[in-house]
Amino acid sequence: MRHVVMAGLSALCLAAAPAAAQTLRIAMAAEPTSADPQHYAAAPNSTLHDHVFESLVELDSRLKAGPSLATGWTRRDDRSWVFELREGVRFHNGAGFTAADVHFSFCRIVNNESELASSFSSTIRRIARVETETPHRIVITTREPEPLLPSDLSSVRIISASSVAPRAVAYDGAQGCGAKEGPWPTLAQFNDGGAAIGTGPFRLRSFGRGGVTELTRNEDYWGPRPHWAEVRLQPVTAAGPRLAGLLAGDHDVVEAPSTADIPRLRGNAAMRLAVAPTTRLIFLQLDQREAAPFVNGGVGPNPLRDVRVRQALSLAIDRNAIVQRVMDGLAVPASQFLPDGMTGTIPGLPVLPFDPARARALLAEAGYPNGFTLTLHATNNRYVNDSRIAQALGQYFTRIGVRAEVDAMPSNVFFSRRARRDFSLPMGGWSASAEETLLFFRIWVASLDRDRGIGTSNYSGWSDPAFDADAIPALTTMDDAARGRLLQSASRRALDQMPVLPIHFESAVWAFRRGLRFEGRMDQTTLAQEIMPE
Repeated sequence: MRHVVMAGLSALCLAAAPAAAQTLRIAMAAEPTSADPQHYAAAPNSTLHDHVFESLVELDSRLKAGPSLATGWTRRDDRSWVFELREGVRFHNGAGFTAADVHFSFCRIVNNESELASSFSSTIRRIARVETETPHRIVITTREPEPLLPSDLSSVRIISASSVAPRAVAYDGAQGCGAKEGPWPTLAQFNDGGAAIGTGPFRLRSFGRGGVTELTRNEDYWGPRPHWAEVRLQPVTAAGPRLAGLLAGDHDVVEAPSTADIPRLRGNAAMRLAVAPTTRLIFLQLDQREAAPFVNGGVGPNPLRDVRVRQALSLAIDRNAIVQRVMDGLAVPASQFLPDGMTGTIPGLPVLPFDPARARALLAEAGYPNGFTLTLHATNNRYVNDSRIAQALGQYFTRIGVRAEVDAMPSNVFFSRRARRDFSLPMGGWSASAEETLLFFRIWVASLDRDRGIGTSNYSGWSDPAFDADAIPALTTMDDAARGRLLQSASRRALDQMPVLPIHFESAVWAFRRGLRFEGRMDQTTLAQEIMPE
């Protein structure tokens, strides 16, 4: 993927930081929910965690897997992977990194009662056992063949086995590590800094919900020394105040400036912009329960269970108009679940059609000539223009006779409620960590199977044997071409049945002061170690 860095030309003033400044101030568009790297997978959490913690495998700015705490990996057979661990690495508390820390990290994940939405356990529970051959070589044996295991492990950050109380555990999936009781580090211990001990380029100085998170450079870091002595991560969830802070010199870098402000920023000689295409799909999930709480007041049969109704809702949406009028062109309208060209996508598909007349005809055919009522739930501070997108969708649905109310709320409230399946039509977003549809289908679309870590975010409850017949075997197909064919077939079925309505793919945008260099990342995280002076 190509990254673009643009400079403006106008004479608007920006209070530039001194060239010798060693503190980088980043204004985040959404607030991290915790300093615990094994609590919840979300981009703002990753931004914080990837400064402090590291994984065996890391993804670069273009989502390519590469070495991190593991220097390399090979397959012994379809279920066994050998990982060579990096030597000479120390945690922030001075303890050396060894295989014991991998065991401890995996064991804590499967015993972590504070985890949300199986964010990490869905990966680790697919591992049958971990064997230590030497302190710096492990063999990971999976329950079934796992073609994307290295990429999957990029989100599993390693914590110190001595972070709370020194203990030795061996990861054994069948026995839950044989240690369901403590002492496992708690969410509170991470948030107060006591357990937030990683190997990353920065140390956690302080974390506070709603306040500034402070990081200091890890002077003993095994990799390239970061330029910045200190980093301040400040959540500023409204785009206007974020930009005002940048113009006033209070921030050096801001995430997700308002799309409406981009022309002004491009014309400002004191500013720089980075724009990166992403795999972040904005989508709707349609409740498949017999009685949906927010459809027709929860009374009577649920119309969303009828495929004709789901197709009608998709046909009601003008995706091109949303991209141009709501996103100001900084998005790509969706034709399927990942951008064209990635494994499992169908080549050459046009944007999903907009046909309100056909939508009304399908509703009548399904027995709803007068439509019905529903509530669309969304965040108002998580995705670019999220509440505006939700309002636009509500208006499109109302125009075909589906009288839609929109309830947008802060992301921390939304995610907790969605995990409890409180909603009937939630609007969410997800960014792939590998360039194929396998991960999206495994997490969001396939029938729920908690033991195998499948369907853990399938909040609609949709279950389709024909879809699963392709998607489930793809999860364990090691041959890339064969897996791609299965995923393409699953894509066709999902696009026909529409349990998930794809809307568009976000473009990620950052604004920053002149004198800095940053390319941006496809995963939309903002990492100080990748921001450098010009």
